[in-house]
Amino acid sequence: TIEVLPMNETVTPLITDPAENWAGEMAARWLAHIKTFEGMIAPIGTALMNRASLTAGQRVLDVGCGGGVTTLAAGCAVGPLGTAPGLDLSPDLIARARQRAERAGMSNVSFRCADAAGEQPEGRVFDRVISRFGSMFFAEPYAAFRNLHGAIHPGGRFDLAVWAAPRENLWMSAMVAVVRDHIDLPRSEPRAPGPFAFEDPDYLRDVLETSGFRDMTLEAWSADVPFAGPGATCADAVAFA
Repeated sequence: TIEVLPMNETVTPLITDPAENWAGEMAARWLAHIKTFEGMIAPIGTALMNRASLTAGQRVLDVGCGGGVTTLAAGCAVGPLGTAPGLDLSPDLIARARQRAERAGMSNVSFRCADAAGEQPEGRVFDRVISRFGSMFFAEPYAAFRNLHGAIHPGGRFDLAVWAAPRENLWMSAMVAVVRDHIDLPRSEPRAPGPFAFEDPDYLRDVLETSGFRDMTLEAWSADVPFAGPGATCADAVAFA
C-alpha cells in the first residue's frame, strides 16, 4: 500500500536545474539556514509521520532525509527493536544528521550518503519507506521508484509527501508573480525534476503503478506554512526571501 500526501498551500514556478545539485550548492544553502527551512516544513513532517503511523519493531527507510529530522522521528516511533536508516545525496546534511543522532543517543538510526534512486539493498528488507519532499528530484522517476519498490517487503508501504501545484502554494506563486513584474522568466518544463515534479496526480499515479505499487491513496493536505520559520517577523521573512 502506498499513501501519498500532496501538500497544498498556477503561477508557473521558476525553472531549477534538473538535479538541483542537492549534493552541492542546494544542500549548502539548506544547511546554512537549516533551522529556518526545517521550521517552515515542520508541520508537513508531522502530518506525514501521523499518516505513516509507524509501529515498534519496523524497519523504515527515509528517502531524502536531509538533516535527519524525519529519520529521528521514525527511530523514536519504531523503538529499539526497529531501525531507521536515512539516505541523502548531500554529505554535509548527512554529517549534520549523524551529529544529531549521536547527541540524541539513538543507536537504531543510521545515515548514509547515497542516491536512493540507485541504491540496491539486499532484497526486500524494509517494512516501510517514508519521504518528506525527497522523491521529486529523481532524474529517472520510473526507474527510481521501481528500485524503491524492490526494497519493501510484500504488504509493506511507502508514505510520501510531495508539493501540490504552485497555484496552491503561495510561498511560490506569490513571489514568482512579483518577480514577473520586473523580469521575464522562462517557463518551467512540466514533470521535470524539482519541487513540483508531481503536481499532476495522474502522472504520480502512473509513475507509482508502473513501478509496481498498488492501492494508492492521494490526500490533499492544507495548512499555513510559517515562511522563514515559526515566530518570524515580517522583516525576517523579507530577509529570508
